[in-house]
Amino acid sequence: APAPPPARHLFGDPAEVEALRGNLLAWYDRCKRDLPWRALVRGDIEKPGPALLPAVWVSEIMLQQTQVATVIDYYNRWMQKWPTLQALAQASLEEVNELWAGLGYYSRGKRLQEAARKVVSELAGRMPRTAEDLQKLLPGVGRYTAGAIASIAYGQATGVVDGNVIRVLCRLRCIGADSGSPAVIDRLWDMANVLVDRSRPGDFNQALMELGATVCVPKSPLCGECPVKQHCQAWRRKLFGKPAPVPDVEDCGVGDCPLCPPATEPWDSSLGVTNFPRKAAKKPPRAMRTATCVLERRGCHDAPEYLIVQRPSSGLLAGLWEFPSLPLAQDLQEEKEREELADHLQAWMGWPVAAKSLQFIGEVIHIFSHIHQTYVVYSLHLDGDVTPDPALSPSRWVTEDEFHASAVSTAMKKV
Repeated sequence: APAPPPARHLFGDPAEVEALRGNLLAWYDRCKRDLPWRALVRGDIEKPGPALLPAVWVSEIMLQQTQVATVIDYYNRWMQKWPTLQALAQASLEEVNELWAGLGYYSRGKRLQEAARKVVSELAGRMPRTAEDLQKLLPGVGRYTAGAIASIAYGQATGVVDGNVIRVLCRLRCIGADSGSPAVIDRLWDMANVLVDRSRPGDFNQALMELGATVCVPKSPLCGECPVKQHCQAWRRKLFGKPAPVPDVEDCGVGDCPLCPPATEPWDSSLGVTNFPRKAAKKPPRAMRTATCVLERRGCHDAPEYLIVQRPSSGLLAGLWEFPSLPLAQDLQEEKEREELADHLQAWMGWPVAAKSLQFIGEVIHIFSHIHQTYVVYSLHLDGDVTPDPALSPSRWVTEDEFHASAVSTAMKKV
């Protein structure tokens, strides 16, 4: 069995834990940002009537992979449209996608609605109240989201671990092993559960995340403003080097410590606290090319209209609308790309499309988390109507305003 991490990496002193809680909560009370989802207090959730949609649930799902400044407007519009679980459960997926359009990672909105429907139809409209039940019963609710909802909305004394918390805890305890590895993540959850304040678990968890988001940031952290720097081993090491009362993390007493940095990646004094956390190198996103055709006709009052089709209900950008598109093999010549797109449109519309009639417009690059996507954009003006095979993807003609109000991705808006 692997050797357990030494006490150097843990929070074993109850007095220190109590002091850290007090310092962090006092700072949070003074300095927390005024965010709309923090306005809903726990008492509001218990009011009689239709079950309110937990604000923390919506905000945490939206905040996955998305910055706070971007989320605020989406969150406000969402909660205004669907303030209760029942209202969200009755919405259509099309409505959800339309509101979510531009926020990215569209499956998040779909799973949020699926979970609301399950609460209403199978759980009598009553949200699960513990992290264990939330994770077990609701689709799209993982360990972190379950802990956030349970602690913030329902007062369960359970910790949370997200990207901000990982960074804070790794610096507090000089954890230099790969912070994305299962072994390190498990240890960080143990630490979060030890630290969480029993009387104010929701505030404590928000404070820990707030600290990582505003002070203990990835680059150029504001250590001078940190309310818990006296508990931070990375800060001590940066400040004092190797004082006798605080043994260096490399002297932790276990030659094969699972939480120390690898011997091949020692402490870099020029980095200071930003030595931590350390992550394994990410795989570069794979490159993809897609031919996209903007089909245009003259509609009512001679205004231009554009044809959009709906993507499949699963996979990337599931259920969203786009211009007719075709994935391309890499390294095709432009002439061959044009021919393949013409063949695709011809099979789809049921009448001949000459490759030379497709006007090349340019290329649009859009970066997804794991895909470097290049859209090769063509246009085609039509004199008559087009009625695609109804057995194929749903399609419709839209004006420019209707296009922007539809559930279309940011990539299609670029196109």
